[in-house]
This record gives sequence, C-alpha cells and structure tokens, in this order.
Amino acid sequence: MTRFHRTAASHRCLFWPKLALRFAVLMLAFMPASAQAHMRHFNCTPQFPLQLGQTNGWLGADAAYSIPRRDGRDVWVFGDTLYGKKRVVNDKAPRMVRNSLGISTCKGGQWHIHYVIRKNAQGEPRSFFAPQHPHIWFRALDGFLARHDLWVTLLCVPNEENAKSNALGFGFCGAEPARISNLGPDPQKWTIRYVPLVPNGTDAYPSATALLHGRYAYIFAQWNQGTRPLLATRIPLSGLSDPAAHLQYLANSGQWKTGFDPANAKPVMKRGISELSIRYHPRLKRWLAVMFSPEGFSSKIILRTAPSFLGPWSPGQVIYNVPTMHPGNPGYSRSTFCYAGKEHPEFEHGAPVFTYVCNTMSVSSLATNLNIYFPKVVRMSMPSFKY
Repeated sequence: MTRFHRTAASHRCLFWPKLALRFAVLMLAFMPASAQAHMRHFNCTPQFPLQLGQTNGWLGADAAYSIPRRDGRDVWVFGDTLYGKKRVVNDKAPRMVRNSLGISTCKGGQWHIHYVIRKNAQGEPRSFFAPQHPHIWFRALDGFLARHDLWVTLLCVPNEENAKSNALGFGFCGAEPARISNLGPDPQKWTIRYVPLVPNGTDAYPSATALLHGRYAYIFAQWNQGTRPLLATRIPLSGLSDPAAHLQYLANSGQWKTGFDPANAKPVMKRGISELSIRYHPRLKRWLAVMFSPEGFSSKIILRTAPSFLGPWSPGQVIYNVPTMHPGNPGYSRSTFCYAGKEHPEFEHGAPVFTYVCNTMSVSSLATNLNIYFPKVVRMSMPSFKY
C-alpha cells in the first residue's frame, strides 16, 4: 500500500499481527501511449468476485496492476494471494502464495478473468515468481511489454528472520525484474528469467510503476529517506539484455546519468509512494498519476496531472474517499486499512477506472470476511482539475 509505506518483510506471511502493522505503514509510505490507445476495452468493467470454488483456487490478492497485451488480453499482476477451496488461517498465518497472475478478456462487453497460480512439479501451488534463494520472496508489481517479452517489476523482500531492517522496520534486498518469454496460451509454460537490476543497500528499488516511452522503459522508485520522494530510472530498450549495466537515473542536474544514486537523484514527486500508476491520456494530452495520498493510513485516493511523466506534477486532488475506512459505513472496522490505488486506462472511455484493496490487521478476519482482500473497482466521471 501506500501501503506503501507498507511492504511487509515476513517469510510466513504479511498478515502476522506484528507484520500487518509494518505492511500497513510501508504501503502508506511499459507500453507506448499510442499502443494503449488501440487496446481499450471500455465496454467492460473489471470485476473480481471471489465465487469460492470457481476461481481456479484464487481467493483474493492485492497489488492488481494491469498490463495490456497486443492480442487484446490483459495480464493482471497480483501480490500475496490466498488460495484453496476456502480461505484458511492457521496459527495467524493465511494459506497463500506470494504472487499470482490473471489473464482477462473483454468480448462483446463481457468481462472474464482466468486466474493463474503456478504449480511445482508435484502440482502444488507456489508463487508465480519464485526466487531460487530460500531466504527471500518477491513482491510483484507493475510491468510492460517490450518486443516479444513481458517484464514484471519485482521487489525483493528478505524473510523476516534474515532481514536487515531500515529505520521503519522493513528489510529489502533489491529490485530484480522478471523477463517472461514464450508467451503462449498456457501461462504455466511461460519461461521466466530473473534479472538483477538494483542491489541490496540502495534504499530505493525501481518497482513502483513502469511505462514505455520512446526508446526507453521507465521504472519509478520510492526512496526510503527524508520525504520519501519518487525517483525515476530508465533502461534503453536496446539494453534490456543487460538492464543493470544500462540503467540510468534522472539526476538533480536534470540530466540522465548511468547507474542509480538516489542521494543525487531529482525527485519526480516530493512525496512518493511504493505503488501507483502513471499513465498517458491522449485525449487530455496529459499524464495522470493515481495513488493513495502518501500520509499513513489514508482513505483518500488522489489524482495528479503533469505534461510529462517526469513532472511537474499538480498537487494531489482527492477523487475518491474509501467508504470502508469511515465509521458508520458498511464493512467498517478499526483493523481495516486500504491501499494499492492505481488506474487502468484500457478500460476507460473518458471516465477513470481504478482499483484498490482493503486488508486487515485482524488475521482471523481474512478467513471469514469475504468483502476484503481482493481488488475493488471504481468507475467514475472524469473530474475537472487544474493543470
């Protein structure tokens, strides 16, 4: 979440009581625009009903970035994913894998999504993106299509017992995107290669959101220092064979420099967030950023606009106030927090479509409250805003 200042660092589960709070705090803390314009499914609205027993074992998840494919389908990237015939919590640890995918279609105004939980050789569920090292896991976030490959940004998180935490109590071990090839009809057969990008210790890991523009893939990172600004990195498409060697960052001078030095980087947003969307709107000729307000445990989803994805960005304008987080509204609980705000322009026709997820610090509630922990979808009229 903005959570965001809320990425958890637990091997067993984000939801252990002490880790749920950390996750909540942390979470608070690439396609060309021309291609996006030709892949719209505005006559469909995404839906993620649980329908227990009818979702290929997928019983809820967070993150929920969408990546349009050229064949008209969308790849959805999910974070921690509950699975099985019913939600199960044992000893305050939900049954889950760390990430999963969804493949959605929109045909004749009908929305359909096929959830994909990867299986090991024994047919047992596992994370779709699973590192070989037993002491880390991947939080899967945004992505982009480049040539014939799908790229998904991954934030490396150590298991709690191995984490070296920062001042907020979180541990990270780098950014290591996945390069996915052989994108046939069965995602179980896709070929995944993990590519080191930014090592442990950088304290800013490109993963928050990604886009393609011109000859580059741009990946944004929240720096976990000071006001926690959003920084910009990029990789030339010609250098995707070795991203770490070709990585560049926007420096304070306004010039792009080789490598990544957060202390000398120019903030794109003074106060960033660890998950958001930055997407281009051709009709407005503006870039729009959708995100939760950066202050901790916010109920407000905000919209910012800019002539360039590098800014300058307008002040955040509240476009939605999550009802679940306000006393007196159905589903309210003091233990509930919401995060993961992001836009999905391919489903729009002049009206923003965005998702968010609500989670809980009461672990047992995950098994009984089926109105939380899956993407909620909002379609609204385009607000008027000042440039």
